[in-house]
Amino acid sequence: MTSSGCHPWPHAGALATFMGVGDEGVPARRAARASKSPEVDAYLAKGRRWPKECARLRSIMLDCGLSEALKWGKPCYAHEGNNVAIIQEFKAFVALLFFKGALLPDPHGLLEKQGDNTRSALRVCFTTAAQVVKREAALRDYVRHAIGVERAGLALPKAPKLVLVDELQVRLKGDPGLRAAFAALTPGRQRAYNLHFSGAKKSETRAARVDKWVPQIRAGKGLRD
Repeated sequence: MTSSGCHPWPHAGALATFMGVGDEGVPARRAARASKSPEVDAYLAKGRRWPKECARLRSIMLDCGLSEALKWGKPCYAHEGNNVAIIQEFKAFVALLFFKGALLPDPHGLLEKQGDNTRSALRVCFTTAAQVVKREAALRDYVRHAIGVERAGLALPKAPKLVLVDELQVRLKGDPGLRAAFAALTPGRQRAYNLHFSGAKKSETRAARVDKWVPQIRAGKGLRD
């Protein structure tokens, strides 16, 4: 798989200097393996669709020294409290998503956009455990650079303020629970929903689209989850 719309990593030289690493962005000292989360243990014990792939991805993340927690119902990995990556299971594949993937260099050509509205997060997708093993060195490289991004405090410019379509605003105003669920979605998921709803020409069609996706929003899921 090739990268889709991935931006080159800005300030690579400056960041390497900040990290105290060479041109490859590899720290001189290997991080200590992090502890497993009991919540993630329970998650993986529930008969997952991609058990071998998830277990291998988990092992790599922990071996890179990232802390582990269950967030948004998925195994999430962080560096000093800053989210770095999350494991996402889908019907056709399992993915390791990097929250600031657009700031990572991609010499391996594996990082993909989740959708047309993706600004920051990019993912690597797998359909077999053998693929995870084959790409392990690349994944470790992405993690090292992702840690460097967090240490340097890099971030993408904030997206323009999202203006919600009237039909969605009305529904959110009258349903505090739905409003909270929508607010908890990632900005990319919010934009994707809003774009989908606004694509209908008639107000009644837009309202029907909102109604259709309410259960998905309440579940904390995006259009493509």
